[in-house]
This record gives sequence, C-alpha cells and structure tokens, in this order.
Amino acid sequence: MTLLLGIDIGTSSSKGVLTRPDGQLLAQAVREHRTDTPRPGWVEHDAEAVWWHDFRELATELMASAPDGEPLAGVGVSGIGPCLLPVDAGHVPLRPAILYGVDTRAGEQVAAQTRRFGEAEILRRGGSALSSQAVGPKLGWLREREPEVYGRTRRWFMASSFLAHRLTGEYVLDHHSASQCDPLYDLREHRWIEEWCEEVAPGLEWPRLVWPSDVVGEVTAEAAALTGIPAGTPVVAGTVDAWAEATAVGATGPGDLMLMYGTTMFLVNVLREPVPGRALWGTAGAFEGTYCLAGGMATSGAVTGWLRDLTGASYETLVEEAARIPAGSEGLLMLPYFAGERTPISDPDARGLVHGLTLRHGRGHLYRAALEGTAFGVRHNLAALAGSGGDVRRLVAVGGGARSLWTRIVSDVTGRVQEVPRHTVGAAYGDTFLAAVGTGLAAPGDIAEWNPVESVVEPDTTGAGRIYEELYAHYLGLYPATRDTAHALAARQHADTERPGAP
Repeated sequence: MTLLLGIDIGTSSSKGVLTRPDGQLLAQAVREHRTDTPRPGWVEHDAEAVWWHDFRELATELMASAPDGEPLAGVGVSGIGPCLLPVDAGHVPLRPAILYGVDTRAGEQVAAQTRRFGEAEILRRGGSALSSQAVGPKLGWLREREPEVYGRTRRWFMASSFLAHRLTGEYVLDHHSASQCDPLYDLREHRWIEEWCEEVAPGLEWPRLVWPSDVVGEVTAEAAALTGIPAGTPVVAGTVDAWAEATAVGATGPGDLMLMYGTTMFLVNVLREPVPGRALWGTAGAFEGTYCLAGGMATSGAVTGWLRDLTGASYETLVEEAARIPAGSEGLLMLPYFAGERTPISDPDARGLVHGLTLRHGRGHLYRAALEGTAFGVRHNLAALAGSGGDVRRLVAVGGGARSLWTRIVSDVTGRVQEVPRHTVGAAYGDTFLAAVGTGLAAPGDIAEWNPVESVVEPDTTGAGRIYEELYAHYLGLYPATRDTAHALAARQHADTERPGAP
C-alpha cells in the first residue's frame, strides 16, 4: 500500500492528514497559530513562524505515524488565499504576508485600479470586480506604501505556492489562485495579463501557471531533512484552501455548492462556463474546464471564538446554552461584520452590531445570535449567487462547524438541505485527493467513492423557518440603516490607530 500526505494552512490553525489512495483516513494532526492584526483592517501571517513552521511540525508528526514499509506516493498543499508574501532574490520573506479579503488596507488601490483599467474591462477579462480580496491592489499598496520593501521584492507567494517552493524549489502558482489575482489574470485565456502585471507591479517575476493537481516537482534533500518527507516524493501545486475543501467533499461538478464552516464562511459554486461577478468572485475551478462563482464572509467562526475568549466559557458550554434558547435568540439580531464584510456587500468599513440587547440576555443568547447572524449572511450570499447567474442544485457542508447546531441553524435560515460527507476534516483531505489525481492514483470523479455522503440536514420550514423569515428581512434592513454610523466609527478607529504613539 502507498500513502498520501496533505497539509493545509488556515487562518487560525493548520491541519494535516495521512490517507491511502482509496481515501482511507489514517492519521490527522492540528497546530493552532497566531494571526496578527497590527492595525484595523490589517491581517497578517509570519510566513516562517506560521506557514513553514506548521508545515514542518505537521509533516514530521504525520510521517512518524506512517505504517512501516509503506511508501509516500505524493504530497498536496493548500492554504489561505489569495495572499501576498513578497520575497527577495534569495526567497527570504521581506514582511509578513498580507492575507486575503479580511485584510482591507488596499481600499485606495482598489478604487485607483478600477478607475485605471475600467470596471467593465476588469470584469470581462478577470471575472470579478476589484475588492479587498484581490491581489492586484495589495501589490499596489506594497509598491506605494512600503517602497523600500517593494524595491527588494523579486517574487511573491501565496501560502500553497510558498510551501511548494520550499519543498521543490519551483516557482509556480495554480490557475485557481491566479484567478483571484485580479486584475492581473485572464480568466478565459488562463494566462497572466502581462501588460497589466507590469503596470501594477513592475520588475517582478511572475510564477509559472499550473493546475492544482499538477505535479510541479519532487521533495529536495534539504526539505526532506527538515520535514521527514522522503526526498524524491512528488509534490502537486495545490491551491487556495476553500477550493481544496470543495474538492474534499466532492463539490466539483456543475450545480454543486460547498459551504465551508470555518474562521470565515466561504461558498463555492461550480459552473460550466465563466460568469462575471460584481457582488461575488468569478474564478477558475480546481480542475481544468470548470469555473466558479464564490463568496466569502469576513468572519464567522472568528466571532464565536471572540465570544469564547470574551466570556471565558468553553465552546461546549456555549453551544449547550445556545441550544436551549429558541430560534431568534429571544429578540437578538447580530450583524457579523466584525472585520468588515466581503460578499455580497463588499464593505471593509462595515462593523459588527448586536441589536435588541436587554438585561435578561446572556452569553448563550449572544452565541446563538452569532450563529444566526452568520446564517443570515449565508442566505444573503445564496441570494447574490442566484441573482448573478449561479447554479446551486446541491449544497455540501464542510469544516469544523459542519456537524453542529450551526449547520442546523443554517438549514433553517436558508431553507436548504445540506449534505454532510463522511469526512469533514477539510482542505488537507482535499490536498491528498489532488495528490492522488496528480500521481495517477485517482481520477477527479473518484471523490464520491473517497468521501461519500453520510447524512443530510433537513430544514424546519414551519416553526424556526417562519421566525427566521421575519428576522431575515430585519437583517437585510439593519446594515443600510446603520451604515453611515459604522463608517464614521471605522474612520475614528483608523485615526486612533494611526495617531503618533498608537500601538
């Protein structure tokens, strides 16, 4: 028998798994890590201390648990994205990595690049309007705001491409990740838009484009000594974590939608043809010949984690208390915009709000309101998908919250059935499948046998469903009613942070 290794770098933790070529899960490991927020709107990772450190620890632990005498057939990697990690000529990181759409520092560059290239042309060529999610504005911010760092920058990485480089020495990026580098990638022609790349980020070398399951190289002797992975093991390119997760649960065919329950909530709808998205992101799929419309909330699990830390209660206690509270949290409504919001409102200066608080409400009410608020956000994104040309016929849940009260609430709020597969460990499991495909041990369609559906969550369309129908209307009205105040408070937060002597 042979083995496959998959490792994913997430926002607040990294996960690794060891499987066989038929999908049997042999071992898994987790490392929690720090995510830095040095200023409002800034979200960063130290690539050495988080990405490479976690990978080395997870690989070492999992390889030590491998059955004796069974060779490793391939390695798959994935990570948060799209991100921007600038490196010098020796591939040494020059600053912490600027993370995906939760990092909203490049708002001025979003506006400037939209004016320069034109929203209609950006949509036509790249499939997405510019937002905090896009890499092009992040590169523009680096060039304008940190010119000394930019002057030393020769190449740049995302989490998955950084790991692939550390393992093989190759400088590559998968087509899906590249398709989130708006306005720099042509979605229909699957290539860099060279003239725009040179204008936005002159002088940089651009990575060779491959597909996530393509073998890009072999583990070097140096990487083998640091990770415990045998030298010569094939490594596939990998991709952004959400697309690896979609692969893990078989959300890979037209009409499929993956709903990822994690630190942020993410939705990926697979399509046959590219569909430009103004409120959403039009991207390449994980496999050649597929496209996606995707949406992402800036926070979800991050809000529940904030409540856990704030109250000092465990997740188990908070869930137990929330489960005893009726649908609607006895008159509480939360906007989960604690880090701004990505889709569908694309407002980095949106702010979190809990409305309806009274002295009788407790931490269980707040926790349930957080779950319900993120569920309303999911419904808002599903409505945006329907209005943008999406095709949602099947909804599959994945991630840490996929077997919980949270899943039940999302089905009740949306009125949609969710399928829950056997394994919901996440992107790392998808990484091993991509490695199996790349090394010829599996075909893309084999994921249904790797990870079959084990249960479904049916919505309550009467009691809870009726309550949520009324509250959803209030949810939609709450943001426009409070937007001006939220923006004024966000401006004060930015000013307070940027004043001399601020931390």
